[in-house]
Order: sequence, then structure tokens, then C-alpha cells
Amino acid sequence: MAAVSRSRHRGDSKTIHILFSPRKMTPFKLFWCLILFAFTVSHCFADDDDHEMEEFLKREYSLTKPYQGVGSLGSSHWELMGDAMITTEQVRLTPDMQSRQGAVWSRLPCHLNDWEMQVHFKIHGKGKKNLNGDGLAIWYTKERMQKGPVFGNKDNFTGLGVFVDTYPNEEKQLERIFPFVLAMVGNGTISYDHERDGRPTELGGCNAMVRNLKHDSFLFIRYVRRRLTVMIDVDGQHEWRDCLDIPGVRLPKGFYFGVSAITGDLSDNHDIVSLKLYQLTVLRSKQEEEETKEEITIPSVDNMDLLRLGQTEEGMSGLAIFFTVLFSMLGCIFLVVIGILVYSHWNESRRKRFY
Repeated sequence: MAAVSRSRHRGDSKTIHILFSPRKMTPFKLFWCLILFAFTVSHCFADDDDHEMEEFLKREYSLTKPYQGVGSLGSSHWELMGDAMITTEQVRLTPDMQSRQGAVWSRLPCHLNDWEMQVHFKIHGKGKKNLNGDGLAIWYTKERMQKGPVFGNKDNFTGLGVFVDTYPNEEKQLERIFPFVLAMVGNGTISYDHERDGRPTELGGCNAMVRNLKHDSFLFIRYVRRRLTVMIDVDGQHEWRDCLDIPGVRLPKGFYFGVSAITGDLSDNHDIVSLKLYQLTVLRSKQEEEETKEEITIPSVDNMDLLRLGQTEEGMSGLAIFFTVLFSMLGCIFLVVIGILVYSHWNESRRKRFY
């Protein structure tokens, strides 16, 4: 999607006046006039929505074929790290081999207020279900070009990470289906919990069956008005599916975009076909403009404690239901036993009185 310029259609007032003239207005004409009027009104509202947000492709922050801006030269916009390599069709972060990690990082810091990243990627390999790993991550962080255990990047990062996790490390979990997409905001002191697949620090997520697909897979990250939205398109339907939507996300400007991947005892090919970054032009109120001028130095999420509380309650709901059902059954059994004893005692007393 290139820069979009939309103009509202004008000059239809005369046509509408003629059509709605009361002279010789038959029911058939009236019906079609109402249809035309409804279409015109809805079209105007659609134009208003389009004017509210426009997007402009920023090529200096984008990575597309034939990948001419990738390399070790200082003039290139992107830089490879580790086992990453360029082919004619993609940037391969890791091959389908054990103990590999690779990444591609932007050399230019991003100073946009509102932006949108569209990621075209592929994850594929010879491993069968649950015998593959480990996944890839899209980053917007203060640090760049640093190897580490978090999908090929350093732990205790500062910024945003969106993870496509293909292997479940927490064996006892049952309600989560992998591969799973999740997001995390780090302030430089928060560690990613591998053993629990990042649950203690995640903002939210969704399952996404992204391995060995015959069609393209896409991931969409939008940051507008301090609201983080992640959507996916992995079903081959060319439609975005909601994954998470979190308000109150505060990300500083001047961080770097990157993508990394890692393999361990299990492996996959982790490929990036393209990264397209769009600058979003958003209409703001005066209050929102003043808030935009406030400098953010440390990434954070408003009401993070409430968000974690909600996740904890959601995670405990299955256990709570189990105990509720268990105690309900025990209560029913207790009442039945008491009822039998009372009935037996009453029946014995009645028998003695009769005889």
C-alpha cells in the first residue's frame, strides 16, 4: 500500500434534487432513490473515516525484494547478524538446523509517532507437530545487534517484542495451542520467562497455525495513540484476524526495528519475505497533541497490574471450575446420605409404633 490520497465526490446535489422531486414519483422510483441516498450517505462517512488515517510507506525502514539495502556497508539500511543470510526469495534468519540464531536489524532509529509494520514471513521445516522450534520475534527496541536467548535477541530488552512461539516449553499447560503469537513490553529489567512461555509478562496473544503453510502468512503490528494492535493473516483468506489490542502502551521514539529467530535441539527455517513500515497520519485533538509532545524515556504499559490480574483470573478459571464441581458433587452426596439416614430412622420409628 503506497501513500493514499482520497477526495470526496462533490456535485451530486443537483442529481439528488431531481431524483427526489415529488413530480411523478412512483413507488419504484422512490425505492431506488432511497437506495441511492443511503449509498451516498454511507460513502461520505467512509470518506471521513479514510481521511482520519492515511498511511505512507517508509522505504528506509522497510525490507523488500531484491534486498539491496541489506549488508555490512555503512550506507545500507539493514544489517545481518549471526546465521542470517539473503536469498533471492527471502532473508533466512535460521536454516532448519540445530542451535542456530540469526537476525536482521535496521540501522536507522525510528522517530515516528504512529506507525504500522506488516510482516510477511514463513516458518517451515521437516519436523512434525511439536517437534520443531523455536520461533521468531519482531522487535522495536533500544538495543540492536545483540545475540541472546529470547528468540535470538538479548534478555532484559528495552522496548517491544512480538513473538511467534512455535514450541511449548510449559508441559503442563493445556489451554494454549501452539504456535502462539504474544507481545511483551520490556523496560530493561524484565526477563522473559522461557519455562512458562512468557506468560508472566505477556500483554496478550492468540494461537496461529503458521508452520508449513502452502499460502503466505502475515503479521500486522500497529502503534497509534499509544495503543498496540496485533493482527494475523495465516488462513489464506486475505483477511486480518484480531490477536491483541492493548491501550496505554508507552513506547519511546528513536528505537530500532529488527527480526530475529533461534533454534535449539529442534529446528525450522525462519524466513522473512518482507517488512513494510508505514507512517500513519492521524488526526488528534489538542489534548492528544500535548500528550504526544511529552517525552517517553522508559517503555511501560498503563494498568499493567490490572492486566496481569485479569490474566491470572483467566488462567485460574479452569481450576476454580474443577473445585466448584468437586465440592458441589460432595455436597450432593452428603445430602443424599443424610436423607437416607433420616428416612431410615423415620421408617424404623414408624414400624415400632405400628407393631
